[in-house]
Amino acid sequence: MEHETVTDAQRMAQRSKFLAEATAVGVTCVPFSGGQPKGGVEDGPVEMIRFGLLDQIKSMGYAVSLSEGMDKYAAMRPTSDPPIGILKNPRYVAGAARRVSDQVRAHCEAGRLAVTLGGDHSIAMGTLSGSAAVYGSDLCVIWIDAHADINTPETTGSGNLHGCPLAFVLGLCEAKEPFDWIVPRLRKDRLVYIGLRDVDAGEKALLRKHGIRAFSMHDVDKHGIGRVVEMALDHVNRDRSLPVHMSFDVDALDPSVAPATGTPVRGGLTFREGHYICEAVAETGCLVALDLVEVNPSLGDPDSLRQTVAVGCSLVRCSLGETLL
Repeated sequence: MEHETVTDAQRMAQRSKFLAEATAVGVTCVPFSGGQPKGGVEDGPVEMIRFGLLDQIKSMGYAVSLSEGMDKYAAMRPTSDPPIGILKNPRYVAGAARRVSDQVRAHCEAGRLAVTLGGDHSIAMGTLSGSAAVYGSDLCVIWIDAHADINTPETTGSGNLHGCPLAFVLGLCEAKEPFDWIVPRLRKDRLVYIGLRDVDAGEKALLRKHGIRAFSMHDVDKHGIGRVVEMALDHVNRDRSLPVHMSFDVDALDPSVAPATGTPVRGGLTFREGHYICEAVAETGCLVALDLVEVNPSLGDPDSLRQTVAVGCSLVRCSLGETLL
């Protein structure tokens, strides 16, 4: 007797605790580079789609809903966007993030798992605002990154806003115009980091001051990735009863694994460690939103690009329930 094939999407739907349309994925592509100075990261979403990511998601049994207007982000750049204090491209970043927020919120309101492809990590001002608008202060955030991205306008040394998104959504700084649309719904005790290894002095002080839990690569080396993920989940979501937004910057991975990214730092997560995080979060049934950011096709040779894009697509699939067996 033949067994009926169960798709990855159907298995995830059986686990899902929050998604009304658990076999549907809402994809938002954000070709945006305004939060940092290196061109090319805006091409990351296109390269992942060209690599076949949308078809890969569909092959897992998901219905895919793609946000419209991917081409509109470039046209949003103001003709004049002088710095505000030290912050660079503030109006461009704020406007793009607000559009991202609306698109992610629409997917979450429809009960779909919201997947956002960047683009630099400043877009997380939008992705987290969008998901938190639906799931509120219950939302837990797992931030996978080499960097803390929690600088305030007062602590940032560069003024690049891809290093500041969490400060805005946590309410660590006053959201003045053009960021005054941001409502800081995220709770500090529902944020946890994995993979940190390049943290500014001002960011370290903020993490300590606010008691924000962070697992650096030292913790991964000491405890192993399995224990670190368990401790991270226990910190923000002990009973696995709250919705989770996972924001994954590919520079969390070691540059030997994901070389085509703008701010690589040696000593990062291995291929399997990165994938294990995604697999373990998927197993909880709590994932409601996922960001995959900072793939930069202009950096490195064609082999580096293919390698990084392939890894990015694989991380998305694992987060959606793809397993080794």
